[in-house]
Amino acid sequence: MIALISFLVLIALFLTVARVATVVLEVTGMDRQAAEFQARSALMGVGFTTLESEAITNHPARRRLVLWLMTFGNAGIITGIGSFIIAFGDAPALQTLLRSGELLAGTVLLLVSVHISAANRLIARATRAGLRRFTSLETSNLTILLPRGDRWVVAELRVERYCGLVGRSLAHLDAARHDIAVLGVRRRDGTYLGSPPQGTELAIGDVVTLYGRIAQLNALTHVRASGAPVSGNESPETGETAEEGVSSAR
Repeated sequence: MIALISFLVLIALFLTVARVATVVLEVTGMDRQAAEFQARSALMGVGFTTLESEAITNHPARRRLVLWLMTFGNAGIITGIGSFIIAFGDAPALQTLLRSGELLAGTVLLLVSVHISAANRLIARATRAGLRRFTSLETSNLTILLPRGDRWVVAELRVERYCGLVGRSLAHLDAARHDIAVLGVRRRDGTYLGSPPQGTELAIGDVVTLYGRIAQLNALTHVRASGAPVSGNESPETGETAEEGVSSAR
């Protein structure tokens, strides 16, 4: 029984590490699907020659993360095989059947938990908070969902405590003037507002879905406390263009 529990705990660790790694890759500028794919590939030791893998090897922070994932994944697989052999190696037929059912039920439960939005948001918030507090990695509250064309994307902007959007309306984004379309707002309680009015006030935990150019969307992550966004052509800390900043992260 202990070996079986150890095996399920290992699966839970794999799923949690994969989610955390996905968030880390997202904050460096990768879109969500690519980040999830590359995190799981590295964790399972499966290599793929893709544009996203090249973007990882050319980015120092991503490269270090993938190296850790590969190390953890290899160690975890070896440990999992050992636990599996101990759990089923010399067990009688009936006990093997019972343990197989328990393993299947536990695995299904863990896989279902991966798709629970509340759990994913909790892990994502904890990971981003940890990165801001304990690392020098520059984090962004903008997540690219769908690349469209050369410089156009659909993205989600999370309203977090440290940004200057809390308590302000969508009008402060000045989206129309920067060729940005506000597609919707998902409240912290799960309520979704499609095509929200300009007077909609933003609160901590809200997620704004936007469509526009990378440079302009990235500028929204640097909204000052006064509520005025910086220019879409320059990053406040580095002086480089926002578009160049995201491109270099990719």
